[in-house]
Amino acid sequence: METRAPFVIVGAFVLAAIIAVFGFVYWLQNTGGLGPRTSYRVQFEGSVPGLLVGAAVLFNGIRVGEVSELGLAPDSPRGVNATISVASTTPIRTDTKVGLEFQGLTGVPVIALEGGVMVAKTGEVPMLIAEPGAGQGMTQAARDALRKVDSVLSENSGALKDTIANFKVFSEGLARNTGKLDGIVAGLERMTGVTAPPAKITYDLRALQNQGPAGKSVNVQWAIPEPTAVAMLDTQRFLFSPAQDYPGFSEAMWADSLPKLLQARLIESFENYDLAHAPLRMAEVGQTEFQLVIDVRRFRVAVDAKPAAEIALSARIVDKNGKVVASRLFEESEKFASVTPPEAAIAFSEAFGRIAKDVIAWTVQAY
Repeated sequence: METRAPFVIVGAFVLAAIIAVFGFVYWLQNTGGLGPRTSYRVQFEGSVPGLLVGAAVLFNGIRVGEVSELGLAPDSPRGVNATISVASTTPIRTDTKVGLEFQGLTGVPVIALEGGVMVAKTGEVPMLIAEPGAGQGMTQAARDALRKVDSVLSENSGALKDTIANFKVFSEGLARNTGKLDGIVAGLERMTGVTAPPAKITYDLRALQNQGPAGKSVNVQWAIPEPTAVAMLDTQRFLFSPAQDYPGFSEAMWADSLPKLLQARLIESFENYDLAHAPLRMAEVGQTEFQLVIDVRRFRVAVDAKPAAEIALSARIVDKNGKVVASRLFEESEKFASVTPPEAAIAFSEAFGRIAKDVIAWTVQAY
């Protein structure tokens, strides 16, 4: 036997569901889950860009309702009337301040209410007047500010022109009297005892200039990478053993850090020996047949007895496979009379020249 569907029961259930949905919408629209609502009219003098029905209403930063109606003011072409529905417990007064704020990255507009002490008459729906310019956005505010700046510049263009001309005359006067100003500053330094720091004096190593006619040559492409050294030797200062300060050396410095200076002068010495087969820096070439790897052991002024310039370099010849073909330690010392930067620089150049000569002879024989 075929079972009949209880159409009356199904229809009653669908009708009850529809009524419940409409009831929920009506409750949400009129109370919003916030309890009893009260409506107020708000009047804006000017545009309210982006404000929509349903926009939030804040009181002292707390959401208390939303915009329920928007329309143009019939008696004012520039006015906008809005109706807001807020919780009845909101302490709105006739002197409550009304503004328009823009929240979030997208600048969503909301109506902002703030303060108020006057008590409104019961039974009335007071008209709240928004502050002048409440609907003005940041863009419009920036335009107005720039317009005011432009107006100020236009009104004072003559004075600004005179000021710029005066600055020009003043700067030209300073340029003409630079020598006098330097004299005044020097006089002030002498009077106050403050003097400018002395200028740095730069010294250089001399590469080996003439070793005689080139004998055996290195007929492959090779290189001298930047020498390695401990941090103390990676400097431009003159170093002493034992460490102490000597007059004149605080202003003296080498032309480059010691590893770079030694690399440059070693390459120059090989070029003076045989320019056609001189080494390259590693930055200038890719794969090479071998490298002359240098490690700086000592580069100092020894002052135990008579001052002497001491240099010690550890050298290794490494082939393209990373194998050490030969290695040797080169040490030289050159005495000099007085501990002064010029004499020390000359002594270092003499000691380096002898080391460079030995390195060249050893390299061309080892490879």
